[in-house]
Amino acid sequence: MENTFTDLSHINVRGGDGGAGCMSFRREAFVPKGGPDGGDGGRGGDVVVEADPQLSSLIDFRYKHHFRAERGTHGQGARRHGRDGADLVLRVPVGTVVRELDPSTQTPLYDIADLTSPGERVVVAPGGAGGRGNIHFVTSVRRAPAFAEKGEPAREHWIELEMKLMADAALVGMPSVGKSSIIARISAARPKIADYPFTTLVPNLGVARASNGQSFVAADVPGLIEGASEGRGLGHQFLRHIERTALILHVVDVTGGYEGRDVLEDYRTINDELAAYASELAERPQLVVANKCDLPGTEEATERLRRAAEADGRPFFAVSAATGAGLEALVTTCAAEVARLRAEAADAGPVVDLSERWERERQRRDRRMVVTREERHAWRVSGPQIERMVIQTDWENDEAVAYLQHRFDRCGLDDALAKAGAVTGDEVRILELAFTFEGRDDAPDFDELAEDDAELETGEVGE
Repeated sequence: MENTFTDLSHINVRGGDGGAGCMSFRREAFVPKGGPDGGDGGRGGDVVVEADPQLSSLIDFRYKHHFRAERGTHGQGARRHGRDGADLVLRVPVGTVVRELDPSTQTPLYDIADLTSPGERVVVAPGGAGGRGNIHFVTSVRRAPAFAEKGEPAREHWIELEMKLMADAALVGMPSVGKSSIIARISAARPKIADYPFTTLVPNLGVARASNGQSFVAADVPGLIEGASEGRGLGHQFLRHIERTALILHVVDVTGGYEGRDVLEDYRTINDELAAYASELAERPQLVVANKCDLPGTEEATERLRRAAEADGRPFFAVSAATGAGLEALVTTCAAEVARLRAEAADAGPVVDLSERWERERQRRDRRMVVTREERHAWRVSGPQIERMVIQTDWENDEAVAYLQHRFDRCGLDDALAKAGAVTGDEVRILELAFTFEGRDDAPDFDELAEDDAELETGEVGE
């Protein structure tokens, strides 16, 4: 049967293009000076990622990788505005991290959001702004503006979706130590179980319930080996699922398995790998579970592991997944520990929906403006908002071009260029267009600037 578990996907997203604003004048009998009445273009729809507690995998993104929102329609005369495009909502499991990817290398650049609450959402591809109609450009000296804004094309880019399980407890250990057998015994989960290493290739979730009614969600994480923190075996694919768990159940095979491994070496190897992957995992509460204690000749290994666990201050349990011995005490203790950790988390504050925070951060990135020297007297200005101004300008309309210069003045572009070292006559490049910098009287001399002053991140664009 095909594996339907997917915990990492790369997808291409694009919001809807914005509709163009309309340049129109009211023409009506007996109204000699009707004035401008061009409507605005509709805004393109956003692509939104939303956390859905009903999902447990990113399987929806295994075969489909391109997602587009609906475009906005154009404005019309008589102040008729275009219709906004519909948003496209992509639902992902709770615990999904969303990252921006480098378009050429497909490596993560930065985190966009970490969706840890049901219903939490983030806009990953905003729709293009609709162009404004000419009704917006009337001033005391410009009574009949004969231009409107174009709609903004939406940006297309790649993002990474990485799911990290939101379990209370994770069973970790070497391959074939019996983790799947234990979770099958203590919950309704039915993982694949066989007598060879790496039988489990995907994490399994199960709800375990103690005799006193307390319950917790346990995750059976595929076997780790030495070097897992560096990606050996299936390391990086599954260590991510341990990060969010409150409690670790460290399972050790006291028989030593087929290789006759030493129990203490196994115990220390897994702990070293957890610490190497994420230092805070070394401090995570941990229960040490000696499995297969029903088999003859395991008494000495069990006792050695018990002493090591107690020396580390960790509770120890000798169990048998085959017979069920010791599992009731393990589940009861684990449920009580999870309840305690939940209470501590609740005292620290309620779970907060961070949707507004993710949106504020997206808007802040949108306003960033960067000035970079490309040649001795040529500068590149980049940033979503400043580029949007250029895109929405009708370059065949002199009034529209003059209005763009006014917007540049208001957003502080000249000051940013002068601060970076631009002087009168330098070329300023935005997207595929070039302008001539008119300069300021107090601008510094370029030749006096150090070579490492070639790039300036000016902060936010403001109008």
